[in-house]
Amino acid sequence: MGISFPNESPEYRAARNKLLQREVALRREMEAVAAEIRALPPGGAVPEDYEFDHIDTNGAPGKVRLSELFRPSTDALILYHYMFPRHRSDRRRGPSSGPAAELPIEEGPCPSCTALLDNWEGAVPHVVGLGANVAAVAKAPIERVAAFAALRGWRNLKLLSAANNTFKRDYHGEDEEGQQAPMLTVFHKGADGVVRLSWASELLFSPTEPGQDPRHVGTVEPMWTLLDLTPGGRPDAYEQIEDEYYKTEAPANSRAE
Repeated sequence: MGISFPNESPEYRAARNKLLQREVALRREMEAVAAEIRALPPGGAVPEDYEFDHIDTNGAPGKVRLSELFRPSTDALILYHYMFPRHRSDRRRGPSSGPAAELPIEEGPCPSCTALLDNWEGAVPHVVGLGANVAAVAKAPIERVAAFAALRGWRNLKLLSAANNTFKRDYHGEDEEGQQAPMLTVFHKGADGVVRLSWASELLFSPTEPGQDPRHVGTVEPMWTLLDLTPGGRPDAYEQIEDEYYKTEAPANSRAE
């Protein structure tokens, strides 16, 4: 049974009903893709139990192994490759205050990654409560990452540094020249205790058509998916570290989350 809204025209209702059928088909396809993700054969076992730098519960720098990121009775781990430092081609403004403001621009955090993690900060407790584990892995020293996170007000995100291991290189969060890439990787720990890659956002490396965003993490980007619902769509704008720098009339760019 269809619905209608006050004062809508017949033209609007006809077009909306036609679009609704595409939305139904898209929902069906999204459910099917999600089912296929869950049904993937076991991925490759991690080559080593990577040791990351983190800040422990006492606020002191410490070490944590990949296997230790799985809380008891959990088997899923979502790790986002935070581009901190940002890609050398990214010349957007850096923070105007705090410790990161003193860094050379190429050593600072990526605004797109920062926007994504801002979006995730509130969602993390819900995801964790439902049995998954979530962390963001930077390349910068953990003290630098933690200081910036404190400035952002992040309290729920677990932050790691891969400054002293090859994790990001091994899982395509870093290229041969050491430039960072915004990969999303999901790991599964089997009943045998073996940790394997379950899924990764390989769409990042697939060619796009003109005007397309990579959308490799498109379904987990609330900021942009909300804007997709507006008449203007996604503005052709850069994500920024600070709100006052957002400009919808900003020049075209290829975003890198």
